[in-house]
Order: sequence, then C-alpha cells, then structure tokens
Amino acid sequence: MSLHKILKIIVGVLSIVGVIFALMIMSGNESMIDNMMYVTYVVLAIILALVLVYVIKGLFAGNIKKTLMSVGAFVVILVISYAMSSGTDLDLTPFTNKGVDITEAISKNVGAGLYAFYALAIIAIGSMTLSGIKKLTNK
Repeated sequence: MSLHKILKIIVGVLSIVGVIFALMIMSGNESMIDNMMYVTYVVLAIILALVLVYVIKGLFAGNIKKTLMSVGAFVVILVISYAMSSGTDLDLTPFTNKGVDITEAISKNVGAGLYAFYALAIIAIGSMTLSGIKKLTNK
C-alpha cells in the first residue's frame, strides 16, 4: 500500500471524527469543546509532521543548491528588515496606559515583520509582472 493511499485513509478517518465532534458541539454539549481542542492539536501535530517529512524529502530529491539559495535570500531579507526597524518610532505610552506590555523590542520585531512583508510582497508582485511580460513577448 502506498503512502498516498495511507494518507487518504487517515484523512478520511479524521474527517469522520471531526464531523462527529462538530455535531456533538452543535447539539449543545459544551464539554465536547475541550475534546475538540485536543483533536485539533493532534491533527495540527500530524499535519506539521507530514509537512516536515515532505519538505525534507523534497529537499533531498530536488536541487538543494537552489533551495539553500532561496532560504539564504529569505534570511538576508529578514536581517535587513530587522536592521531597518528602529522600535522607537511608536509612542508606547497609550499601550502601557491600557495595561498592554509593549516594549521597544516588541515594536522592533513588529516593524521588522512589516518591512519583510513589504519587501517580499514587492518581490512577488515584481516576479509575477516579469513573468507575465515574458509570456507576452515570447508569443
């Protein structure tokens, strides 16, 4: 039996269990919410394990040099984004007055995430645009 067939069976069984728990929750049984959360955690763990297995399998089956270059470029974008973020461009007193413990480090991490998102979005839009232009000019 192939791995694909085994995964289909597992997905089917988990789907049936999920439907049963969903129906039990909708029927008003509030104690089932905790059980549903445990099922959710188990399914999430299974999905993460399978993703890791397939990513590692794909790394060794494909061109690892291109993969490492892509990961390296991503890390460079993250480092540049972190360096660009100051963490002091936001007045933190409204947050501390409300009891939310926001520090400059947290503000710097959020800023770095935003800069990384902007850079990656620009790269994605640019690559899609270039790809579309190439397709139009090749025809």
